[in-house]
Amino acid sequence: MKFFSSIILTAILAYALGLYTTLPWWGFAITSFVVALRIHQTPFKSFLSGFLGLFLLWVVLATIIDINNEHILATKVAQILPLGGSYMAVIGLTGLLGGLVSGFASLAASYSRKA
Repeated sequence: MKFFSSIILTAILAYALGLYTTLPWWGFAITSFVVALRIHQTPFKSFLSGFLGLFLLWVVLATIIDINNEHILATKVAQILPLGGSYMAVIGLTGLLGGLVSGFASLAASYSRKA
């Protein structure tokens, strides 16, 4: 139960932070760190919950934005990057980047709590 609570809380707090602050794009790492610090889990579960929370959030948000502009921007970005013009690859890469930053922030919190 703590695992799923951590995923949902990480996603909700990161979304709220993005809406109501002017922090840079990596500001959600603060919320991931705080959630992992407050909800005690093993380092692996902490990393995975932080990763999944932001991965799912960013994939959903990127998909909504991509559908609203009829895949134009993501297709052009995929042509610039070596992704073969696949807008789905851009969305997946976006989720992967956010998930990794959040996962490592959660992992750092888990290890700092042990120290």
